Amino acid sequence: MATTCSGGPGTGEGRPGSESARGKAGARGPGWGFTHTQYSADQGTERGRKAASALLSRHPMPQNQHIMGWGAGNPEPSPGRYDFADLDRRIALMRKTGTAPVLTLCCAPDWMKGGEPGRTDWSQESLETAPTPEHYEDFAALAGKIARRYPQVRHFIVWNEFKGFYDDGKKRWNYEGYTRLYNLVYRELKKQNPDNQVGGPYVVADSDAPGEADGSAAVSGPWGTLDQRSADAITYWDKHRAGADFVVVDGSSYTREGDRLIPDAFGATRKFRDVTRWLRRTTGLPVWWAEWYVEPADGRDDRAGWSEGRRTAVQATAMIRLAEGGTATAFYWNPETTGKRCPGCLWHPTELDDGGRELPMMKLLGRFAREFPPGTAFRSVDIAADDRPGVQVLADDDAVLVVNTLDRPIKAKVDGRSFGMGGYGVRWLTR
Repeated sequence: MATTCSGGPGTGEGRPGSESARGKAGARGPGWGFTHTQYSADQGTERGRKAASALLSRHPMPQNQHIMGWGAGNPEPSPGRYDFADLDRRIALMRKTGTAPVLTLCCAPDWMKGGEPGRTDWSQESLETAPTPEHYEDFAALAGKIARRYPQVRHFIVWNEFKGFYDDGKKRWNYEGYTRLYNLVYRELKKQNPDNQVGGPYVVADSDAPGEADGSAAVSGPWGTLDQRSADAITYWDKHRAGADFVVVDGSSYTREGDRLIPDAFGATRKFRDVTRWLRRTTGLPVWWAEWYVEPADGRDDRAGWSEGRRTAVQATAMIRLAEGGTATAFYWNPETTGKRCPGCLWHPTELDDGGRELPMMKLLGRFAREFPPGTAFRSVDIAADDRPGVQVLADDDAVLVVNTLDRPIKAKVDGRSFGMGGYGVRWLTR
């Protein structure tokens, strides 16, 4: 059976026409990249660090770093006393190996949230506490200090997942408080340099199973419905923001309660396309996904239950859906560890002597970033397969990404070429 598959509209504006523009960030956003976490290429053995740095240089893409936590120490332990050693090191790595460095302005020093000056409580509860309202201006001032220190950084995300902004009494997000903080930070960053690009609200786009009462009728699909609390936070911020250059969310393809993948792991990824399109209609802004997840975590927040082949195939399908929705930028949360096993990581842990070597997700992400930069105009291709619904495709004028979503081999004919694919196979074609 032969069909024609269209990859969707992309951003709807076409991509740069020159070959030199491929893989480079455009005006609509940095593109496809990843976020540094606790362990990254600036740590570990010398051999591991060099190998990871060389790998990143071969796959230059936007890189994101938080200003406190996830590999960075407290930037202002006491009022007016700064420590930027960790951020300096990460920014240097990002500049050396990436394209556009991005900073997520989270989290806050202890003294801004009721803690003792000079002391840092690194517990999760403390790290995920928001500044108190009387310190919103102090946090904005810190953001301005950081913008001055790193003038090469032009993209800033304000806060992370509304951490500390949930109102237990009202059973909803405190979007009024977050928006106050956001507006102060936005104005401060624009005062430092009008060319600084700022976005929010970075709320979690949670979803519920179809038919559940808490879902938002505005955004729904076979995967379920967007949590009304998330939708309310986004629409309030959009209405009351001082300004924004992009809108930011994160989320998973599985449900908020029960971690259900509906109708299955591959079909659930349609959520990313549907939510992205809703965000574009609602805000009129370029859409950024600060994180996205496709594999439910276990009780220790580890995602290690799938084979690497299945994980990579589902991730590839999720990226296709994000692109179809018109996503301008998406950052893969790189789950680096120090152990020998590192499911879903971009490279082997640099703590190992043979660390820094490429893993399947880096191969996928790096190629995707190069082939489908911001502004890509996606094209239709002809597809014939012995199980057509099991094949997912994304194509532009130069490349075709083909994914076998089945756990068995198939035979396919895509864009005029016939070939076999193993179970959960991911293949690139040139046009």
